[in-house]
Amino acid sequence: MDAGPVPLDRFIPHPDVRERFETTIRAPADLVMEVAAQFDMQSVPAVRMIFWLRERLTRAARSAPRKPQGILEETRALGWGLLAEQPGRFVVCGAACQPWQANVEFSAVAPDRFATYAERCKVLIAWSLEATEIGPAVTRFGQETRAVATDGQARIRFRRYWRWARFGIVAIRLLMLPAVRRAAEERWAVERSRR
Repeated sequence: MDAGPVPLDRFIPHPDVRERFETTIRAPADLVMEVAAQFDMQSVPAVRMIFWLRERLTRAARSAPRKPQGILEETRALGWGLLAEQPGRFVVCGAACQPWQANVEFSAVAPDRFATYAERCKVLIAWSLEATEIGPAVTRFGQETRAVATDGQARIRFRRYWRWARFGIVAIRLLMLPAVRRAAEERWAVERSRR
């Protein structure tokens, strides 16, 4: 996003998979980050459909009814750990898991152990939300996801899974960006009108 280091480099410097998407938002970076962290991904009907479809394709146990909640709150409740944060600038979360399982269990890994974590047949996944102010009340907002297998067996299973799952995962990111942009710009318009 800018010339500085990418927050995920510290945790997964050589990923097997890397997906990054960005958009420009007409609002200050700290507001964008607040909106993004509190954004309920499943408030977007197409995202809900993707989660439903994954449950059907993998024959996962039916998930319990969920309450609307922000992405950070929801992922932390699922087992993701906070790896790094610079308020108003970025947040990085990560977990170890076996994503090819129908009922995926995410396990937080301590930030200082994440890059060297090597439990057999696991995949490390880290994702970030990033905001860089590029002008007065103009922000470049990015979302990046990286994954790396801990061994050859996990890599084979993950690649097989990723061949079909990536379409839904990428779609969720592409649906999330404009939704966060709309929410942040609407909130910024309201805040400006109150001044």
